[in-house]
Order: sequence, then C-alpha cells, then structure tokens
Amino acid sequence: MSETPNEAPQRRPHSKPAAGPYLELDLGRELEELHREPEWKTGHNAKTLLKFDNLRVVLAALKAGSSIPPHQTEGRISIHTLQGRIQVRAEGRTFNLPAGGLLALDQGLRHDVEALEDSAFLLTIAWPGGDGNRDM
Repeated sequence: MSETPNEAPQRRPHSKPAAGPYLELDLGRELEELHREPEWKTGHNAKTLLKFDNLRVVLAALKAGSSIPPHQTEGRISIHTLQGRIQVRAEGRTFNLPAGGLLALDQGLRHDVEALEDSAFLLTIAWPGGDGNRDM
C-alpha cells in the first residue's frame, strides 16, 4: 500500500472469505491501518474482516471516552477486547472488559459500548441458519 503525504491511506482490498477455504489476518497490521485512516480522528473506526452468510468478524477501535450507542443484532455476538479497556452495558448489567476479556451476548440483547481508554476489540456475530446478510 502506498500513499503520498497529503493523500489518505487506502484500505487494501480483501478477497471474499467464501472464495477460499481459509483467510489469515495480522490483527496488529489491521489495527495499525484503522488508526491511520481519517475516520480514526472521529474517535472510532471499524472494519469487517470476515463476512460469511452466517458469521461476521469486525475489528473495532475506539478512543478513550468514545462510545457506540445502544443497538442490537439478531445474531449472537462475542466481544473480545484486544487492547485497552471497554465497558459494555446490557440487560441492566455493566461488564468491564480489559485486554483479554471476552463477553458473549444472546441474540436481540440491546447493548452499548464505551471505551474507558484507547481500545480495540473483535466483534463476532453469528446468525443461526445462515441469515447473516442483514445490515448491522
């Protein structure tokens, strides 16, 4: 990937995961790319790493104090903190997830996410019956 000094970096294209039997990713490199993109200045950025009919994996980065407002998905989710510390609120509970923490939520649970410090996490969404073509 090349960039000139005044040009925004371009995301390198990913081939569709369904095109082959495997996909290997360097999460450190993917996170560095998220931090270089202009969207990072807004306090958060995200990128879909894997997209199958019944499974999606998203790498998300949030600056300290940034949040993702309350929302829900029809699939089951897991949130795995890679760096920093995030807080997830769901069903009247608050979950503190430091780096290495993992939280799973059942489908349809309304939740929000807040970064307590600069953070990165993997969001995995699984839909039963291969119905993963819904918008998030």
